[in-house]
Amino acid sequence: MKTDRRTFLRATGVGLSLPLLESFGADPAKASPKRMIAINQDLGFIPKLFFPETPGSDYALSPYLEKIAAHREQFTVFSGLSHPGVDGGHRADKTFLTAAPHPGRASFRNTISLDQVMANEIGHETRFRSISLGINDARSLSYTQAGVEIPTIKSAAELYKRMFLQGDRKTMEAQLVRLRRKGSILDVVMGQSSDLSQRVSGSDRERIDQFQTAVRSLERRLTEAKAWETRPKPTVDEVMPEYPEDKKEFFKMVRMMNDMSRLALQTDSTRVITLFLSGVRTPGVKFEDGRSLGGYHNLSHHGKDEVKLSRLEEIETEQMELFGEFLKDLNAVEETDGSLLDNTMVLYGCHMGDANIHNNSNLPIILAGGGFRHGQHLAFNPHNNTPLCNVFVSMLQKVGIETDQFASSTGTLTELI
Repeated sequence: MKTDRRTFLRATGVGLSLPLLESFGADPAKASPKRMIAINQDLGFIPKLFFPETPGSDYALSPYLEKIAAHREQFTVFSGLSHPGVDGGHRADKTFLTAAPHPGRASFRNTISLDQVMANEIGHETRFRSISLGINDARSLSYTQAGVEIPTIKSAAELYKRMFLQGDRKTMEAQLVRLRRKGSILDVVMGQSSDLSQRVSGSDRERIDQFQTAVRSLERRLTEAKAWETRPKPTVDEVMPEYPEDKKEFFKMVRMMNDMSRLALQTDSTRVITLFLSGVRTPGVKFEDGRSLGGYHNLSHHGKDEVKLSRLEEIETEQMELFGEFLKDLNAVEETDGSLLDNTMVLYGCHMGDANIHNNSNLPIILAGGGFRHGQHLAFNPHNNTPLCNVFVSMLQKVGIETDQFASSTGTLTELI
């Protein structure tokens, strides 16, 4: 006999996340889906506190990695990785998951991001093909096949509403009408662009083809949205978070976004998430003990000033502790074939190697979970970096996408298998 999970929770009087059990409808013969979340901490880390001094599986943990030591066998730390041709300091944030070269140039055109390649392959299986999140007006990490930025959800409360609050029938029908109307507009636009492509030059025809590809992608998303609109949303015991309005409550925002990301993956609302933690747009940070440090971005340009370095270390240590909490929470969710962490690739890092000098080489990168071979420091040449996209190819293959190429990749990382 099948038992409803919420009924069991109410009967026991607890609100904990229980493992998936056969009595709750879980199929022990069915493998859990593979997921991915990519997190960019846009001011990076003080290199000497992040990178271990020795490579291999018996490396000594660096001061920052000590904060996630409990998960040592569940993550790999990298050094000597970057995106060839990517420069521009802070402007490289838009290429963290695309590797498109020279983001600082006026002629720059972005390309599809890693998460959207995954979403195009597996996104139809969930209510949300992918979810793009950002803290403090962060730019998105997600870009479509045409290189168009996908807007972020900037509040954990807003994400909660979209995932779990069901509108009444009237609201649902109104939404379906809006979706159908958008679909009819796209039909007209597609027809007009097809007519135009027969009367323009070859280069213009190529641009129209790119445009039509984007329209077809949007049509597919609308079709998926209409199908999901009439299905009930999942129910959870967690209440909607009271997301702070004060930008200085940075750590609270991070924790809430982490919690909502875990819920999104746990309820299979999506299998692909990006989260951009914007320190550049954070005027200062408040700690739980009431202390406040101002000018996060200014502190990252420390110029080796000992006072600034000390304050920056405090902030970055807290960032690593929050990341450790997130890994712990993912690992605590049991699935039929391991934990949620075992089945979720967690990419954590930054598009700058050292924010103090705005360089885009030797990026701080951690890959946790996802069923890879972990517990190691993979150290590559610090002067002639290996493409970060080699990691991306391994991640694409892990979700079942048969490819040996992404952007600037030169292969896969067999050390992870």
